[in-house]
Amino acid sequence: MRNNIFYILITILGISCNSNPANLKQVENRSKDYTEFVNPMIGTSKMGHVFPGATAPFGMVQLSPQTNFEVMFKDDKYNSKTYEYCAGYQYRDSTIIGFAHTNFSGTGHSDLGDSLVMPTVGDLILDPIKTADGTKGFYSTFSHNDEKAKPGYYKVDIEDYNIKAELTASDRVGFHQYTFPESTESHILLDLVYNVYHHDNKNVWTFLRVENDSTVTGYRQTKGWARTKKVFFAMKFSKAFKSYGHKKYDKLTYDGFYRRFNQKENFPEMAGKDIRAYFNFDTEEGEKIKIKFALSGVSSAGAMKNLKAEIPHWDFNKTKEETQQKWNAELSKIDVETIEESQKETFYTALYHTMLSPVLYEDVDGKYRGLDQNIHTSEGFVNYTIFSLWDTYRALHPLFNVIQQERNNNMIKSMLAHQKESVHNMLPIWSHYANENWCMIGYHATSVISDAIVKGVGDFDKKKALKASVTTANVRYFDGLGDYIDYKYVPDDKSHSSVSKTLELAYDDWTIAQIAESVGDSETAETFLERSEYYNNVFNTENGYMSPRLSNGSFRKNFDPLDTHGQGFIEVNAWNYGLYVPHQLDKMVKMMGGKETFSHFLDNLFTQELENKYIEKHEDITRDGIIGNYVHGNEPGHHIPYLYNWTGDEYKTQARVRMIMDTMYGAGVDGLCGNDDAGQMSAWYIFSSLGFYPVTPGSNRYALGSPLVKKATLNLENGNTLMISAENQSKENVYVKSLSINGKVIDRNYILHDEIMNGGEFVFKMSNQPKN
Repeated sequence: MRNNIFYILITILGISCNSNPANLKQVENRSKDYTEFVNPMIGTSKMGHVFPGATAPFGMVQLSPQTNFEVMFKDDKYNSKTYEYCAGYQYRDSTIIGFAHTNFSGTGHSDLGDSLVMPTVGDLILDPIKTADGTKGFYSTFSHNDEKAKPGYYKVDIEDYNIKAELTASDRVGFHQYTFPESTESHILLDLVYNVYHHDNKNVWTFLRVENDSTVTGYRQTKGWARTKKVFFAMKFSKAFKSYGHKKYDKLTYDGFYRRFNQKENFPEMAGKDIRAYFNFDTEEGEKIKIKFALSGVSSAGAMKNLKAEIPHWDFNKTKEETQQKWNAELSKIDVETIEESQKETFYTALYHTMLSPVLYEDVDGKYRGLDQNIHTSEGFVNYTIFSLWDTYRALHPLFNVIQQERNNNMIKSMLAHQKESVHNMLPIWSHYANENWCMIGYHATSVISDAIVKGVGDFDKKKALKASVTTANVRYFDGLGDYIDYKYVPDDKSHSSVSKTLELAYDDWTIAQIAESVGDSETAETFLERSEYYNNVFNTENGYMSPRLSNGSFRKNFDPLDTHGQGFIEVNAWNYGLYVPHQLDKMVKMMGGKETFSHFLDNLFTQELENKYIEKHEDITRDGIIGNYVHGNEPGHHIPYLYNWTGDEYKTQARVRMIMDTMYGAGVDGLCGNDDAGQMSAWYIFSSLGFYPVTPGSNRYALGSPLVKKATLNLENGNTLMISAENQSKENVYVKSLSINGKVIDRNYILHDEIMNGGEFVFKMSNQPKN
């Protein structure tokens, strides 16, 4: 059958046996099921913080199991266990409390977990973990043996109730299918108390309407990481419920004349701060109850439009197959042959993880909630949200400039819309769901814009992008920026993470200069090129490190370059973050003693032991992501293995990169060495597996490493095909003897963006010995 489909596809596309082999390869790729190689369970253990549930590529809905309910604060103190549940799921757990419709992928702080649905049987219980009298809540045990996760599909047996749960999703609609036992006490709970990173004041208001005996609409507003987040929904059952009700968990001080009614049971309005609703059914043995649950950031009417437009039927398998076809189309953009089969699973799961965010954030009619909390209509673009830019500007958005160009164009237009709607007139820093959450440092949207421009991606207005970038870079009250402008560095006695900020801002300013040059604005380019040199002002020539500097001009005396806490750096130490001058690496190497000295410095970074006392105060740093003193589990060091290329010791880059791919990534549930951080960690792996990496986003160059794949075919949006092969590839042969591009051997340690996008063939010749 697969062969028949293959030949039918060839006939349809008019490709004969004598046609271009690259075109023939593309047709073959379309007939392959790449979803077979994806394991969404990878990274669900420990620090990966990814979710295993059902979603479409870049979809608004992430319908996924939640395995525990850890509140953010206990006894008025931060509860560190809540960090483990940034995605609502930990593989070690054996309990499920329901299925939420929104989840972050791989973040190190969190929010979401909206609209939790849980099917139960028996006595009606409305508390998830424990009831008020200390008895068991509505959670259920489950076994991983009865759990299955694939792109666009999740299944698990809910043991305590003998219910089989199946989930799939379109772009904006979650689709549930629950197979019940025979019972007159079957329930579906809608928990609108639950949140990821829940606290007592997180839920601001909740409102539901029971429109008829099978349709419920409503919304919830929360105050969490996103200060004003509204999620509207439309919920439709395949079967009429026989009765319904709800319980409020907030203290009622005034309810007007609603006190006339018994609102707890069969009353078609529910309103309050903390609400759990329930819907009761009689079920036959093996009876399936299905739920279509649509989301909107605009209104419940918008959610209903999304529901009707995307899933107008009750065929669960049809939606599942359509979403898996979408996944297959996205995953087929890179076809790889690996040394070991497990590496193929690691590769395609990483590729899958790069397509979980940013997410679609507009209704089918183009309406979306803007940063100003008003309703806008996207014109000439598709609106996206979840921009974890301190992470994703490094490799994720550069990857999009290779395999997701049109989507990245829309994302940049979404960032420009954000800036237009911002009362601060700023591009996004870290934004989600029509909110700026101000997480992390720098203004890295400028990097994303610059990288797209230099690589010829997108039709956004460059002059408006420059104006937005310049405006952003001059908001003096933003996170030490005024001091950075005045002192030409961020003083440590005036702002935390002062050295990291200085380094990141200097790089961002360089990217603004690139934008300015692209539109012929030499004056602005000169201004920001000058600012891009400010990293020099935090280099301490006496100790040889980028170091915290005080407002009086002196360097701080009590400074430990190994410590990751309180030393002027964020998430890593001076040994790692101090190497962040991606726009002037030749100058940085010279500053730090020259090529030979710097190469030895890198050797020591990878081999010296970092004691526990230096990382014990950080929940974001664990041994899982550390090699020697090098921290791969956090983003600031992702370029470091490639820095040997600036010392003449390219072979060391090749060995380090292969070692990191072998030890920091894998096909198991603990196959991520740290937070995936909205796809950045996975994007590093994709680029490195192909043999190159964007050390300097905003430049058209990629530093060469050592490919892990045996062969790869990139099917590009412009219709071209790039074929990468690694001759004599093996686990031991990590060194690149030579690289030829379209038959011509190149004598440089980088490739150009156009050499990728023009298609053709890259041939790496591998060896177990460094090149002489």
